[in-house]
Amino acid sequence: MLSSFAKVILTATAIAPAGLTYACAACMAGKTGLAIGLLCGSFICTIVCLFLLGYARNRLEQMQFTATKVEAADHENMAILLLYLSPLFTANFNALNWPVLILTLLIFALVIGTRYGYHFNPLLGLQGWHFYKVATPEGVTYVLITKKRLRDARGKLVVGLLTEYIVLDLE
Repeated sequence: MLSSFAKVILTATAIAPAGLTYACAACMAGKTGLAIGLLCGSFICTIVCLFLLGYARNRLEQMQFTATKVEAADHENMAILLLYLSPLFTANFNALNWPVLILTLLIFALVIGTRYGYHFNPLLGLQGWHFYKVATPEGVTYVLITKKRLRDARGKLVVGLLTEYIVLDLE
């Protein structure tokens, strides 16, 4: 289990689309250097996360996993989408209250990184990854990260425990 490190990386990459939006707003305000920095940061977060998932698929201990219930988990994040779009709520990029926005991002990262929530990540979605809430026969709910499209709960999966309540499909 990679636990804390995986949580930090998944959270950083979940916030990366906000960096893309800020980069767009910075570019429109003529702050090209800042825009390039934000784009690079978002890109690096995504690459590190993809590397983490590849590393974990090859290194995590395999275990059989039987799901009794499967539900898509990457469609419930309106608050995250609002965070991504927040820089566009002002007509003037220079009028953004940067300390408040940075504090908001840090609080968001802290909350996501320290609770048992999942880390929906649209950038991983673009790479073909899917997030599902899966329940076990014992009644424990996990988040499954996989490249498969699950249509029902039948069949066993081979997974690795990425964090305490996040499993990664290893097949």
